Amino acid sequence: MKSLIPGVLRDEPQFACLFVGQSLSVLGDRMSFVAVPFAVLSVGGSASDVGLVAAAGLLPMLLFTLVGGVWADRFQRRRIMLVSDVVRFATQGMTAVLLLTGMAEVSHLVLLMVVFGTADAFFMPASTGLMPQVVSPERLREANALRGFVQSSGLILGPALAGGLLALAGPGSALALDALTFAVSAAFLARLQPRETPPEPGPVTTRGKFFRELHEGWVQVRTRTWIWSGMAAMAVYHVIVLPSVFVLGPVLAEQEWGGAANWSVVVMAFGVGSIVGDVGAYRLKIARPMAVAAAALAVASCQAVIIGSGGSLLLIAVLEAVTGVAVSLFFVLWETALQTHVPESALSRVSSYDHLLSAGLMPLGLALAGPVSDSLGMRPTLYAMTIIAVPAALALLCVPAVRHLPAHASGTGGARTVAEPSLP
Repeated sequence: MKSLIPGVLRDEPQFACLFVGQSLSVLGDRMSFVAVPFAVLSVGGSASDVGLVAAAGLLPMLLFTLVGGVWADRFQRRRIMLVSDVVRFATQGMTAVLLLTGMAEVSHLVLLMVVFGTADAFFMPASTGLMPQVVSPERLREANALRGFVQSSGLILGPALAGGLLALAGPGSALALDALTFAVSAAFLARLQPRETPPEPGPVTTRGKFFRELHEGWVQVRTRTWIWSGMAAMAVYHVIVLPSVFVLGPVLAEQEWGGAANWSVVVMAFGVGSIVGDVGAYRLKIARPMAVAAAALAVASCQAVIIGSGGSLLLIAVLEAVTGVAVSLFFVLWETALQTHVPESALSRVSSYDHLLSAGLMPLGLALAGPVSDSLGMRPTLYAMTIIAVPAALALLCVPAVRHLPAHASGTGGARTVAEPSLP
């Protein structure tokens, strides 16, 4: 039985504590992705209201992610995550009560999603920064892969569970269960005892000065070519490629593939591929992780042309499964590289810039995808997305600092270098 438990969970008890709580929370998040739109519709909301509620949860991410990064590097990350979980438990619980009692209105859902999104904005940078405090440097890749496995599995299990609850008891019950997962996550965080983050080298002269601390985080990004070039490539992926999945893919499925049922086959195939990618990232030992990550991003960037290829549903599903493998590999290796090579004291600020470029810029692509496809046509737009995105990923692979970044940081005990790593 012991052999069935991944080694990183056996050997890293603090990570195991974090992992259990966060796994349940991820499942709840995947459920809410399905439940929230139907909650809006259940109170008489329109398609525009669904978009308004979604935007209400996203806008705080744009406003507060960088603040969350500074705070997570300044204060205890565990406490920030704990407060975030308590707030999200309260907001989702209140939403569930309003829905179950028939008192909910669209305005209520908008307001609660603003509060939820604000708590989310503080949670994510703190979560990224906490990982090196609960996992030894040599096990970070395994830990990130295991977290990715749970997130990928949630893409399949969460919507299925939400669908069942929606059919049996309505969206209020699904959101009530989501609220409960935040309470469980908070309980595990309360028990967590992470290692203290070592202070930054040199005299501490900028504590308490928000914009200077934010600038220090930007310096960590700017002085590492592999980070800012990786963020640029990721911005292209989120703005150009993902709208093909979230906007154009469902529209094309409705027009040509027979509707949502067949589109769900493609989505599930992608989820299965993501699980395979997470397992591969867990087991493989990669000497040059960012080189592999850049190649994986190039494969992931082919999703638009696959969707618009006109191939059979089976072929498209198989190819989307391949891109799912690539997406998981990229994000596991990217997060591990950040946690390995960025000083712990600045890690949350660096990750906040990362989250801002991904979550922050994606709405631009989502908003433009429809009008552009109306002007150019569905398939020309999907082909153009690939023509832009794949070269951007290949350009990342051409950056020497990306190709040569080692799996482990220089120095003893996993110490993290401050400047651009020297090339072999």
